[in-house]
Amino acid sequence: MRTAKKLFLYGGLILVSFIFLVPFMWMLSSSLKLDKDVLTIPIKWFPNPPQWRNYIDIWKKIPLLLYTKNTLKITVITTLVQLFTSSFAAYAFAKLDFKYRDQLFLAYIGTIAVPWQVYMVPQFIMMRSLHLNDSHTAIIMLHAFSAFGVFLMRQFYMGIPDELCEAARIDGMSEYKIYAKIMLPLSKPALSTLVIFTFVNTWNDFLGPYIYLTTKVKKTIQIGLRVFMDDYTQEYGMIMAAAMLSLIPVMIIFFSLQKYFVEGIAATGVKG
Repeated sequence: MRTAKKLFLYGGLILVSFIFLVPFMWMLSSSLKLDKDVLTIPIKWFPNPPQWRNYIDIWKKIPLLLYTKNTLKITVITTLVQLFTSSFAAYAFAKLDFKYRDQLFLAYIGTIAVPWQVYMVPQFIMMRSLHLNDSHTAIIMLHAFSAFGVFLMRQFYMGIPDELCEAARIDGMSEYKIYAKIMLPLSKPALSTLVIFTFVNTWNDFLGPYIYLTTKVKKTIQIGLRVFMDDYTQEYGMIMAAAMLSLIPVMIIFFSLQKYFVEGIAATGVKG
């Protein structure tokens, strides 16, 4: 009976994995095809010969390197800033005792339920009043503070014994030193998980850069792909090649930190 359950479970996981991988494999296959072969039925999964030229020509069609640099700049800075703001606030909510702490935390976490589209226009007006429209700073500020990041880090910190912080205070360490010397080194799994979520969300963000960035030299890779699709509607092979190239940084981050990812997700649910 146990063997049958395992076979059913693994079979279901394989099926779900296959469903998620099929679009990715089709995109990879299409990036190596001629435009006329991309939409043919039945699908030819292994193009012969593969059109590696698509990965070369795409750099000449649009300033893909510039778009990649802009996106990487925004994503790296945003990730670093959010790691600091989320972990710093989470330490206060988890390990410090101050008036209305729990109420403030609930109010802050409650903002997760508010869609960005609700306050998108007021936020844009505020950024414009600060003369930050058409700048990378505006996009960075959009993602710099995350209620989800605070919640994730707080849940992890709640699993660290309070006695550890009390012992450090008795030894004369300030709260800042406890945060920097004790909490951060212990929170590598949670920080790695937050890096993955923040990096992926910022790298894939389309609406924010689309609204705030108007100058061509400041646009991100997601906007660049959209511009390419508008200008070269029938260049399916190069569109898929550009999409594959845009996935490389995300895949590097995920595979580099995946060993901490599951550990971090599990640890943040240990104690509420």
